[in-house]
Amino acid sequence: MRYEVIVIGAGMVGTSIAWHLQKNNSNVLLLDKKLPGSETSYGNAGLIQREAIHTHPFPRQLTEMIRVLPNQGTDIRYRIPAILRYHQALLQYWKYSTPASVKKIESEWQTLIEHCTSEHQTMISASGADELITRDGWLQLHRSEETFKDAQASAIDARNQGVEHNVLNIAALKAMEPSANFEGFVGAIHWLNSWQVSNPSSLVKAYAKNFQDMQGTIKESDVKEIVQDSEGWKIITDNETYYSDKLVIAAGPWSNDLIKPLGYNLPLFPMRGYHQHFKVTDKNTIKHSMFDMDKGFVMGPMQQGIRITTGAEMTTMDAPKNFGQLKTVLKFARKILPLEDAVESEAWAGSRPCMPDMKPVIGPADKHDKLWFAFGHSHQGFTLGPMTGRLVEEMIHDKPALVDLAPFSAQRFSN
Repeated sequence: MRYEVIVIGAGMVGTSIAWHLQKNNSNVLLLDKKLPGSETSYGNAGLIQREAIHTHPFPRQLTEMIRVLPNQGTDIRYRIPAILRYHQALLQYWKYSTPASVKKIESEWQTLIEHCTSEHQTMISASGADELITRDGWLQLHRSEETFKDAQASAIDARNQGVEHNVLNIAALKAMEPSANFEGFVGAIHWLNSWQVSNPSSLVKAYAKNFQDMQGTIKESDVKEIVQDSEGWKIITDNETYYSDKLVIAAGPWSNDLIKPLGYNLPLFPMRGYHQHFKVTDKNTIKHSMFDMDKGFVMGPMQQGIRITTGAEMTTMDAPKNFGQLKTVLKFARKILPLEDAVESEAWAGSRPCMPDMKPVIGPADKHDKLWFAFGHSHQGFTLGPMTGRLVEEMIHDKPALVDLAPFSAQRFSN
């Protein structure tokens, strides 16, 4: 069978692209080596982050670099083989992280973030997934008066971007989350118009089911070769060959492996995260996800239990799991909540696709007709999937785009 569009990648981004295309009367195949919601979309912190109007620059201050170098932090760790493999992309990342560059990058990034909840709501309503969503925000905890003061100033500025918040003292925090021990903290920012998702994988699966209900097709196959000829695209997999007129690569951290044989080599690099669930008891029940700003980890209420999610580990895709960062995080997490029985025998690990200028690639390829890229969303693929899906559909069907797509072009790295 021939399809109008094949989308390779069944995470939040790929599933959202396929959904938008199918909704607008395309004949779409969603193709990946695992079914929707099985990889990175399974393991994130479960937040749709309307407040995430700022990026994560490379550390440039000497004090921050000295802090990271011992490689014992809870928020960021690294492995030398990854530093060597991705050194060129990391050098670009460092160059893009000057204050002037970050200011410009964030002004472009914010055009995507401002639509994240409204675009999710469109798909939530269509998919009947409202029971997975809680719309009363999440808590950003602070241990330092200095970082808390800076966060409050930043939150006030964020109101101009439509981001709502409350400032909480310890008494207010305790009233909201009586099971938690906030000793060592000075206060929190309550981000009001960001949303929590009780099971991120289930939300992606709900979107995928709605895509199928609209007569979209999902296939589980490992792509072996991509070929373009005079009739269009041929996707050769481990068990079948598929044909389409148009092709979208939205395979997250695996995207470069798919496009390199076509002559593309974008500076994409992975950042790994870990999580583990703990059984909920009367003593550790919480209603809001809580981000320990100074230690860089999230603890949140999920259907599977209390999910503890680490920051980032700079490592290669095929490197074995290293639970050192998670073990350190759990020492701090257990001081906040009594976490006793782990749900899984081994913690989950997954990789996020990152670009050196902290923005995703969303746009057409320059060496092939009818080929589009949509990857590199870093920590925000779950948040920005539906927005990206809308934009790709608008491009493919020659509609006016909701935002200026020039800042997200793949060609920005051609020099």
